[in-house]
Amino acid sequence: MILFSAAISSFRWGFFAHQRINQLAVFTLPPPLNQFYKAHIKYLSDNAVNPDMRRYAIKEEAPRHYIDLDIYPDSTIEFLQQNWYRVTEKIPADSLNEYGIVPWHIVTMYHRLKDAFLQKDPARILKLSAEIGHYIGDANVPLHTTENYNGQLTNQRGIHGFWESRLPELFFEDYTFFVGKAEYIESPLREAWKAVISGHQALDSVLRFEKELSNKFPADKKYTYEERGNSFVRTYSREYATAYHEMLSGMVERRMRASVKMVGDFWYTCWVHAGQPDMSEFIEFDFSEWEKENQRKEREGWLNKLFNAREEGG
Repeated sequence: MILFSAAISSFRWGFFAHQRINQLAVFTLPPPLNQFYKAHIKYLSDNAVNPDMRRYAIKEEAPRHYIDLDIYPDSTIEFLQQNWYRVTEKIPADSLNEYGIVPWHIVTMYHRLKDAFLQKDPARILKLSAEIGHYIGDANVPLHTTENYNGQLTNQRGIHGFWESRLPELFFEDYTFFVGKAEYIESPLREAWKAVISGHQALDSVLRFEKELSNKFPADKKYTYEERGNSFVRTYSREYATAYHEMLSGMVERRMRASVKMVGDFWYTCWVHAGQPDMSEFIEFDFSEWEKENQRKEREGWLNKLFNAREEGG
């Protein structure tokens, strides 16, 4: 049966954009690191969306994707750009989590990925590389920096998915992604905040241009229905999307380019900080086989615990 459904507001870069960001970041890496990442580019792309897949199952996950900068006084922003421990001396962690923690979580992921390189653990390196790419992508989205994340406060509901999903899907082929080679990051925390603040500075245009366009665009031409699988989905029309994209003057492309470069920079910096380990022995690493073995060990562990519990119970 063919169903009609409302346009979906996905509170993130769309799956398409997240996957392309990770994929393109691989090509910023210098040798010999690029050989390892290129060998696993499909995994890095396919699993770029994992954090979104679990954000509704794990309550701690959602705040890792955004930060509502506009709820903080301007005088507080500079103070916030310190490490987590210093900030939580003045602001309770619960309050920070309520309004998002993406810049600090990027730093947490940086330390985890660096440690995975130190341990030369290919499974963790790939998993963490895919996921830090996701959070970096989110940090570069203007609508991830505001309480008005989906235009719900300005009668623009749906703008989130429009900006970060619909536009990249329609215009990606027109974008240029020659962003240069990955570079060493002196301060991961400063870099994370730079992305967030840069995205937030673009927020006014994101909202204002769509409002202006909506006021003058024929209402009956703003939306259309497109077939997705076995259903028809209500979404913004190509004509409306084109007009909005032109008003933004390359903003979506710039934010995607910044994401690609930043992901590559973080991967590279983690590797450098770990002493530039030789990853050539893991080029043929089979992540699927590792997952099967890991699941087998996990099942055995639970069975052993169950057996021991029964033995202790007589």
